[in-house]
Amino acid sequence: MHIPDGIVPPTVTITGYAITGGLTWFSLRQINRFSNPTEEIPKASLLTAAFFVASLIHVPVPPSSVHLVLNGLMGVVLGYFAFPAILIGLFFQAVFFQHGGLSTLGINAVIMGLPAILAYHFFQLRHRFRESAFWLNGFAFVAGMGGLVISALIFTGIIITTLPAEIDAEMEQNALLLALVAYSILSVIEGFFTTLLVSFFYRVKPELLSQTKNQESSS
Repeated sequence: MHIPDGIVPPTVTITGYAITGGLTWFSLRQINRFSNPTEEIPKASLLTAAFFVASLIHVPVPPSSVHLVLNGLMGVVLGYFAFPAILIGLFFQAVFFQHGGLSTLGINAVIMGLPAILAYHFFQLRHRFRESAFWLNGFAFVAGMGGLVISALIFTGIIITTLPAEIDAEMEQNALLLALVAYSILSVIEGFFTTLLVSFFYRVKPELLSQTKNQESSS
């Protein structure tokens, strides 16, 4: 899921940084509309650490491997905090474990951060239905699963359309197909994990799922 340095052309990496800059600005703008944004920092820090560690849990899929992403979960629980949290996690993954790269940090943030924001908005659709555990768990499952699925599709689209000429395209496409199958299975696992965590929060501390905080009157 992480694109390393030197795989995609400079135009893609520059575009990735441009989109990441815009999404970071937009996310921070939404965060600053909360009456007390600092209240969410401990929760965001905890899930950033979970995102950071998740990349170490690998599932072998020859000739490569896949790993947990948790971006759907982060979107559901953190809302707009998810994008800067994922960006920070990706930076430290690249620095400490060479997972991804610094030149591709922007495009990797788009691949994993944009679906997190989409997962957050999808999860908020539950408010249109009668409040119940059924709708809460259903939207949590699809959001948790969908975050990874969308990331995998974006990743695959970028890699296929920017393959260097010297790489065996057929072999690379077969490897990507295997990875997509593995990530499809992994997305179901992440969907269940997101549902379990959201259900737990809903029972013991439902305010952790609230992204409707009072905004400053100036907004």
